[in-house]
Amino acid sequence: MVIKVFVSLIPVFLFLILFLYLDSLKLARKSLLLTCLIWGLISSVFSYLLNTWLISHLDIGFYNYSGFIAPVVEEALKCSMIWLLIKRNKIGFMIDGAIYGFSIGAAFSFAENIFYLFQYAGNNENPMIWIIRGFGTAIMHGGTPAIFAIICMSVINRQSGTWGVSAAGLMAAIMIHGIFNLFLVSPLVSTVIMILLIPITMLIMFNSGERSIRKWLELEFDSEVNMIRMIRKGHFGQTRTGLFLVSLKTHFSGEALLDIYCFISLYLELSIKAKSMMMLRENDFTIPPDPHLSDKLRELKALKKSIGRGGYLAISPVLRLNRKDLWKLYLLEKK
Repeated sequence: MVIKVFVSLIPVFLFLILFLYLDSLKLARKSLLLTCLIWGLISSVFSYLLNTWLISHLDIGFYNYSGFIAPVVEEALKCSMIWLLIKRNKIGFMIDGAIYGFSIGAAFSFAENIFYLFQYAGNNENPMIWIIRGFGTAIMHGGTPAIFAIICMSVINRQSGTWGVSAAGLMAAIMIHGIFNLFLVSPLVSTVIMILLIPITMLIMFNSGERSIRKWLELEFDSEVNMIRMIRKGHFGQTRTGLFLVSLKTHFSGEALLDIYCFISLYLELSIKAKSMMMLRENDFTIPPDPHLSDKLRELKALKKSIGRGGYLAISPVLRLNRKDLWKLYLLEKK
C-alpha cells in the first residue's frame, strides 16, 4: 500500500518542486501558489460531481465520454483559475503561469488518485496501474493547464487579445487530455510520452523565458533610469515622454497635466524598484524593506484615478504600460 501511495501521489509534486527550483527569478508567489493548489483540489471535486451527472445522462459509453467529454469538463475547470489570474494581471510571464498551471493540475491529480486509492486499491494489486496513474495521468493533469498558461502568455505578451488565445490554449489542453484518455497507444507508451513531453516542454520554456525576461529587464531598466534621472535634473521636457506630455496641453487642463507628470514620475520609481527586486532575488540577495512602499502604491492608484481613463490611455504607449508592466506593480504589492 505504501508503494501505491508513493508512485501514485508523490511524483507530480517532485516535478512541481523541480520547476520551483528552476524559477531562478522567483516569479511564482507563495500566496498564489497556495491558491492554485486549493483550486486544484476544489476543481477535482466539481469535476467528479459534473462528470458523474453527465455520464449518467449521456448515452455515449464510458470510453467515448472519457475521451471527448471529460477532458472538456476537467480542463475548463482547471484552466479557469489561470484565465482569471491572467485577466487580473497576476501572471506576468510564461514561467510563473506554467508553475501556477502545473500546481493546479498536481493538486487535481492528487485528489483524483486519492479517490482511486480508496475505491480500487484493494481490488487491483497490479503496480503498473499506479505507476501509470502517478507518472502518466498525474503529469498529464499538471501539464495541460501549464501548457494553457504558456500558450496564453506567449501570445498575450505580444499585445494580442485574451479571448482568442485563451480558446486556443484551452483547445490544446483538451486535445492532449483527450488523446491520453483514448489510449491510442498502450498506457505505458502514453505514460512515457507524458514523462518526456511535459517536463521537456517546460524546461525549454523556462530557458527561453528567462532569456526573454533578462533582455526585458536590461533594456527597460536602463531606459527608465535615464528618464527618471532627467526628471530629477529638471530636464524632463527634453525626453520623448516630456515632449509627448507638452503635446497634450490642448487636450488636458494644467491640473490634469500635473497629475499625469506625478503619475509618470512615481510609476518610473516603482517600476525601477520592482525590476531591482527581481534582479536581487535572482542572485539571492536580501531585499531591504521600504516603509513607504504601501503609501507610494496607494498614491499611484489615486493618481491613476485622478488622471482618468483618457489620461491613462494617452500615456500608455509612451510608458509601455502593457501586461508585464502592470504585473510588476503586483509584485511590489505582494513583496
